[in-house]
Amino acid sequence: MGKIISWIFHPVFIPVYVVWFLVYVHPYLFAGFTEWNKSIVMIQAFVMFTFFPVITVLLLKALKFINTIYLHTQKDRIIPFVACGVWYFWIWYVWRNMGQLKDAIIIPTAAVQFALAIFLASSIGLLVNIYMKVSLHAISMGVMITCIMLLAFSQETSFGLYISASFLIAGLVCTARFIVSDHTQKEVYAGLLLGIVSQVIAIFVG
Repeated sequence: MGKIISWIFHPVFIPVYVVWFLVYVHPYLFAGFTEWNKSIVMIQAFVMFTFFPVITVLLLKALKFINTIYLHTQKDRIIPFVACGVWYFWIWYVWRNMGQLKDAIIIPTAAVQFALAIFLASSIGLLVNIYMKVSLHAISMGVMITCIMLLAFSQETSFGLYISASFLIAGLVCTARFIVSDHTQKEVYAGLLLGIVSQVIAIFVG
């Protein structure tokens, strides 16, 4: 069960889940978007947050730059951190500046800040990786729950169900990592803190 949870809520999927929540579940954030424009946003999110990172790791494994796609060691994580940081920076930069293009859709600020948080988390994670094998799953959970919490605090819409769901998912994922991985409590808690800090910084910077 721990492995199943770890795969379903893998770090490369969490950003897409959150963007889907912002696009289709949030009551008004993307309310003015056509279904086609919503689909475009989801495709962009999937390509940059999931597809390119997965392809990058598979290519690195094929070229023997890393020992395993599971990135068990700190050394294996260095190049993926750098490469994924490029993809994450790119989607944040594109979303942030789309409003300057003629007839382009304007991505809501909350989504832009979330994309920035993902980029910051990968950048800070690269630095922390020098000292410990911080949990990537926990990082993604930290960003996710903080994004939901900040949305709840900044809007009058009831977010009780969504907050509860995000904390439940974070608890399941972190528990799963304790069970099926060799992460220590320090590495998991550090990942959560890293994700939280990244989203908070993104709110003020983005």
